[in-house]
Amino acid sequence: MKKIKLGFRIWLLIIMLIFSLIMISPNFEKGVVIKSIDKSFADAGLSEGMIIKEINGVKINNISDYASVISNINFDGNITKLIIKTKNQEVVIYTNETPKINVGDIPTSKLKLGLDLQGGARALIKPENVTLTPTELNDLISVTDERLNVYGITDMAIKPVTDLEGNTFMLIEIAGASPAELQELIGKQGKFEAKIGNDTVFVGGKKDITHVCRNDASCSGIQSCNEYQDGYICRFQFSITLSEEAAQRHADITSKLNADVVENGERYLDKKLDLYVDDKLTDSLLISENLKGKVTTQIAVSGSGTGKTRDDAIKDARINMNKLQTILITGSLPYKIEIVKIDTISPALSSKFLKYLIYAAAYSLLAVAIVIFFRYRKIKISLAILLTSFSEIFIILGVAAFIKWNLDLTSIAGILTTIGTGVDQQVIIIDEARIKKEISIVQKIKRALFIIFGAFSTTLASLLPLYWVGAGLLRGFAFTTILGITIGIAITRPAFAEILSKIEK
Repeated sequence: MKKIKLGFRIWLLIIMLIFSLIMISPNFEKGVVIKSIDKSFADAGLSEGMIIKEINGVKINNISDYASVISNINFDGNITKLIIKTKNQEVVIYTNETPKINVGDIPTSKLKLGLDLQGGARALIKPENVTLTPTELNDLISVTDERLNVYGITDMAIKPVTDLEGNTFMLIEIAGASPAELQELIGKQGKFEAKIGNDTVFVGGKKDITHVCRNDASCSGIQSCNEYQDGYICRFQFSITLSEEAAQRHADITSKLNADVVENGERYLDKKLDLYVDDKLTDSLLISENLKGKVTTQIAVSGSGTGKTRDDAIKDARINMNKLQTILITGSLPYKIEIVKIDTISPALSSKFLKYLIYAAAYSLLAVAIVIFFRYRKIKISLAILLTSFSEIFIILGVAAFIKWNLDLTSIAGILTTIGTGVDQQVIIIDEARIKKEISIVQKIKRALFIIFGAFSTTLASLLPLYWVGAGLLRGFAFTTILGITIGIAITRPAFAEILSKIEK
């Protein structure tokens, strides 16, 4: 039983390494991925997420290849034929203008990098025809932050800025986003109104809407898909819960309507519930006769999406549903906004910096292994330290990929700190195991692990306040360091101890 228990530690390490490899999913595919695309080119069969492999017979391996091919084609008023080969199909486009396609390199893994490592998009925003006080600007930032959080955006910065003339603006930076994507997220006020005739029944936001069903197939999802003109149209529907005031308003307005519309054998009121987003009619819903004058808090909201294929229509419908749900949850922005400037953020740290950082970590580990070898005169112990340290880094990256944590410079600093503390604790295990006392190697290692657990507890206690108080500036460092020492105490230290006990025996 003892051998089975000790063997489990190494098996746990192996399982976690396999899990991390699956989560990171290294990708060596060549080409560029479409990040955003103009509708005119999307109608030809291209869509976001597609991988472009060739243009007019020229292979595309990266963004530089794509830019070179496009720049060498003369679009000055001439109708030009573009043969674009994607990963799964070939698309032919005739155009007299440069393709409005924003592309990016294919991610080499599922690891998400922060603004300082991968860049992103930045927008400078101000309210139209309004000068905000600091309090009003903070309200605008709060609502915008809430709206973007609904979309699941993790690495973003929203802050107030002021120019030399004293004008106040809101600055938004989002990692990995293109200017077109950022403009789509924040470019509109997002005002939602549900009207019957000229009477407003309810508006988006917590005042009128207490709950919006999302990510729940029982009350939210795609209802149907049908062929429509040259493509498909898919309808979505989700339920919302109105406040008592909004429900009473709905009852008062419908009580004045007549039930004289018959459709598919069902009777409906003579006016529909019209849904407006930014003063544009997006859908009209029939109101059942049973709801006339009735106070009901449960309402079903629907809409649609279109596409050249059924899958494209489903994707478009889900995007539209998500946008509508977001506006219903957060309400409209308190002011109509104007995008003063929008541009791309270049990574503060180039890919060469990241490569050199990896080299530095590898050289550090090698130097540590050499020092350990000269101290203990055992190549197996040096190799065991190298294996354990590498495993620790790999598992940290695997967990970060699994939870979609954005790795920035402070996160990398935390990983490097973990390497140092890990080596220190492995030295403690080695020294304790080699003490000349009349106790078994297992007991010696237990003593070492007890010392390490005490160090883990004090380190964790000191890092937790840093995570909460850091206001985002040092959160990456605190998180990866806590993650690293936790993985060490739970997985890699026990595995190293077992490996060492076998070496010593």
